[in-house]
Amino acid sequence: MAMSIGSGGKAGGRGRRRNKRRPVSEINVTPLVDVMLVLLIIFMVAAPMMTVGVPIDLPETQAQAMNSDTQPITISVNPDGQIFLQETEIGLDEVVPKLEAIATTGYNERIYVRGDANADYGTVMKVMARISSAGFKNIGLVTLQEQDG
Repeated sequence: MAMSIGSGGKAGGRGRRRNKRRPVSEINVTPLVDVMLVLLIIFMVAAPMMTVGVPIDLPETQAQAMNSDTQPITISVNPDGQIFLQETEIGLDEVVPKLEAIATTGYNERIYVRGDANADYGTVMKVMARISSAGFKNIGLVTLQEQDG
């Protein structure tokens, strides 16, 4: 009888040890959530810095910034005389057909012309003349505000 108690005790002891050494089948989600929140913050901070545009050195003026609810169509002229509709390079002959294709409010669409400070004045005026002669009414020049200093 002593032998059966002793062997029963060992078997019970081994069973308990096996239960203790079993891998935990539950996943601890807290570290995963922490990593995801850190990545979210990094991307939220970095995303505005990753916007790509046409590099243009705008002239400065003392005019006040305009408040607007909708995003205007932007046409840019860089120092080399290249014309860009938003960020896509186009030719001077393509300006009006492309504007008519993407203007959602017709000829009342707001169009901003951005000319580099070192761009040829004639090229900027040709672009504005084409837009105006096509019938678009809301054309504006974009400048940087003058820095007091």
